[in-house]
Amino acid sequence: MAGKVFFGVAMSLDGFVAPESHAAGVRAMDSFKAPAKYTDDSEVQRWVSQWMELQQGTFPLRFFRENLKLGQGGEEGRDNDIARETFDRTGASVMGKRMFDLGELSWPEEAPFHTPVFVVTHTKRDPWERPGGTTFHFVNDGLEQALDQARDAAGDRDVRIAGGGTTILAYLNAGLIEEFSITLSPVLFGAGTRLFEGVDASRIALEPIRSEPSPRGTTHLTYAVHPR
Repeated sequence: MAGKVFFGVAMSLDGFVAPESHAAGVRAMDSFKAPAKYTDDSEVQRWVSQWMELQQGTFPLRFFRENLKLGQGGEEGRDNDIARETFDRTGASVMGKRMFDLGELSWPEEAPFHTPVFVVTHTKRDPWERPGGTTFHFVNDGLEQALDQARDAAGDRDVRIAGGGTTILAYLNAGLIEEFSITLSPVLFGAGTRLFEGVDASRIALEPIRSEPSPRGTTHLTYAVHPR
């Protein structure tokens, strides 16, 4: 039996899933490996600060530290359980080329997916295998082909549309998302990548599944997606 197609993202209260300026984001991701190059880049510092605020509920978690090999310790509790459950249900991931480009700059050698990842792109490239079970496959013939390959790889586990926001929206508007979760962070961006900008609301109906407040101030919202 095939699993679900879902996404899960952190979002600001005003609806943004990434700070403004993709160019600053690229430099910011690079700065994680070469911080001295960007010491005086105020745009990068602002981008990183906003992104860290958005992800404030993730970084302290025990699961996050374990998955990125950051050492022992970290917070447990419901937030940690949700992060682990999301990882455990995922048999394969799909992402856009822009997200891959950012991640290639910042992921450790052992990328944090530990499953096949299918990158929707126009760039031809051989599969890129990383230690720990992650292999990136580059799919040149569209969203549905990438999803079909991910479903085959996932077996009876779920497929996660990992991002970025443009790719998630494309799958949502194509009627290919069955469920999504949002971790709503108590921050305001004012500008950036807005998750639902351009959504085809005439085709999409949502069924609330779960709403869980976190001691860290975030709220976890989960919805099933149905055709309208």
